Amino acid sequence: MTEFEAFRGDLLAHCYRMLGSFHEAEDLVQETLLRAWRAADRFDPQRASLRTWLHRIATNACLNALEGRARRPLPSGLGPAGDDPHAPLTPSLDVPWLQPFPDDPAATLEQRAGLRLAFVAALQLLPARQRAVLLLREVLQLPAAEVAEALDTSVASVNSSLQRARATLHAAAPAWEDLRDPADPGERAVVERYLAAFEAADVPGLTKLLADDVIMEMPPVDLWLRGREHYGTFMERVFAMRGPGWRLRPVAANGGPALAAYAPDPAGGGVRAHSLQVLTVRGGVVRHNVTFADPSVFTAFGLPAAYEPR
Repeated sequence: MTEFEAFRGDLLAHCYRMLGSFHEAEDLVQETLLRAWRAADRFDPQRASLRTWLHRIATNACLNALEGRARRPLPSGLGPAGDDPHAPLTPSLDVPWLQPFPDDPAATLEQRAGLRLAFVAALQLLPARQRAVLLLREVLQLPAAEVAEALDTSVASVNSSLQRARATLHAAAPAWEDLRDPADPGERAVVERYLAAFEAADVPGLTKLLADDVIMEMPPVDLWLRGREHYGTFMERVFAMRGPGWRLRPVAANGGPALAAYAPDPAGGGVRAHSLQVLTVRGGVVRHNVTFADPSVFTAFGLPAAYEPR
């Protein structure tokens, strides 16, 4: 099992891309490693590398898990942007929302690029087998023949599935180059200024850091907003409802910057876990904020549920 464990992080990222769920990906990786251990005597290094063999097991475990399941979307994948920043914030708990992924500091730039929320959300538009083909060919860079063997199909079928998957992503998702780590050297500075403005409840300061067409979405609420004005109005509403005194902690999620937001706790006097904001920064401004308004995601990032007063 020790030699298998070296691939745990790689397998976890692959299963997350397939499933859109960090917690389910963890379970599937454990199942993959257990299956591999039980079948270790049948592994033939002459036919495939250990990495390829493990990803074959993981992919088929994911395909079995995905049978009959709905895709995991973000709010922007379900309908048009809202036009009322004061609309009720009613969670849609019946939707299996896309989950954030805590970054592995040891991951390469290429690996982190493949975890961008926009890319993973677009993957969920693909039928499960097309998704598997695209990931095995484009992300893991496996030859078509190996992918065909892994999925028990033909090379022609693999190539056809790959073409269809590329066409779907081209129509629905940003270009692959746009999902790579940004070359913008000011990204960290923008995030630091955003953090400072948020903790100061400085809405004008926040809006200066936003793109004109910035997007904010807040799963499990299906409302999403577009534009600096709507964003600013919504933040005024947030601070009016919860008050100032928020505390933000920088983390890394889905190959980019994120902020764990702790809201003031009137009863305890400190702050409690509220939401995780996964930011996309380009050209010196925030262009997209996916705010996971579910404190349970903090566990996956090893974050505390509360802080005492400063």
